[in-house]
Amino acid sequence: MTSHFAIAAVAASLALAAPAAAQEVTVGLTTSTTGPAAALGIPERNALEFVPKEIGGVKLKVIVLDDGGDPTTATTNARRFVTESKADIIMGSAVTPTSIAVSNVANEAGIPHFALSPLPITPERAKWSVAMPQPVPIVGKVMYDHMKAKGIKTVGYIGYSDSYGDLWFNDLKTQAVPMGITIAAEERFARPDTSVTGQVLKLIAANPDAILIGASGTAAALPQTELRDKGYKGLIYQTHGAASMDFIRIAGKAAEGVLMASGPVMYPEGQPDSALTKKPGLALNAAYEAKYGPNSRSQFAGHSYDAFEVLKRIIPTALKTAKPGTPEFREAVRQALLTEREIPATQGVYNFTEKDRYGLDERSRILLTVKDGKYVLAQ
Repeated sequence: MTSHFAIAAVAASLALAAPAAAQEVTVGLTTSTTGPAAALGIPERNALEFVPKEIGGVKLKVIVLDDGGDPTTATTNARRFVTESKADIIMGSAVTPTSIAVSNVANEAGIPHFALSPLPITPERAKWSVAMPQPVPIVGKVMYDHMKAKGIKTVGYIGYSDSYGDLWFNDLKTQAVPMGITIAAEERFARPDTSVTGQVLKLIAANPDAILIGASGTAAALPQTELRDKGYKGLIYQTHGAASMDFIRIAGKAAEGVLMASGPVMYPEGQPDSALTKKPGLALNAAYEAKYGPNSRSQFAGHSYDAFEVLKRIIPTALKTAKPGTPEFREAVRQALLTEREIPATQGVYNFTEKDRYGLDERSRILLTVKDGKYVLAQ
């Protein structure tokens, strides 16, 4: 941890002990800056350096806690935001299981919650939670359409043995199978696993035309590398959870030719000037790469950055009817999420409704491939 974030961590600890000031919006963010999901959580934390310090004339107090990718810790962090820091807004976390945990707390307490990973929006989580990443069906469709265009008849699946892996396997069944694509084999692995040799050999034995990997972060490179090392020659598709420069760094030559669903933040340069996602995407990437180096851009940085892009629109509306630190303000934020339309951000244009808690459409996804160690638009 750098000295900057060490100081921030101390400040966050002290801030938890004091109630929010009357004219200060308190945002609690729990994410995974350590553990298996750190490759997702660290960019989410880093992006906070480039978000507003005040909105609508009111200062933002942002408190960041690490959950290590553990749902129990994420639950504890969320409860601290509720009971100790009196948060107006909660964000997090980096992976689906921890986002579910945070959502449960936020909906019990009645606090607006911005999930930074895809999660199933059940009736119990629908009132107070929205999700910043693209919903699985929207990004899934761009891959299945590509499979069909390439004449893919059979596909194998390997994904996490958790709720994120389930989201993708269920979507594969729901969308790809009716398109005439048969699932030839299904394999799973745990996030901390260091080998998937057994699962890969079974997939290759099934001889599918293509393989979909339902994983995220640097762990998505594990089956990618193993498949190529074991001689698989078919197309390999990766979900948007893998879209980062770290994937190319870890997978190396095995990344060449991968087909990857992604949010537009990974390649805003390729968007037309009319795209509402182009300007914010270029702005974030310029700031992020100036600080963290060339080709350090990350889809996960976009998720937390975009949450504040949304706040830039909804907090001024909420302030018209209520003061921060009150239940009335939290309800006003929730209502503003439903009334503000066409909110542009790096990953899409948001239009939340009571029924659509992702608020995104086809403008939120692109299909990339890796050529000569760089992401380019897929054909």
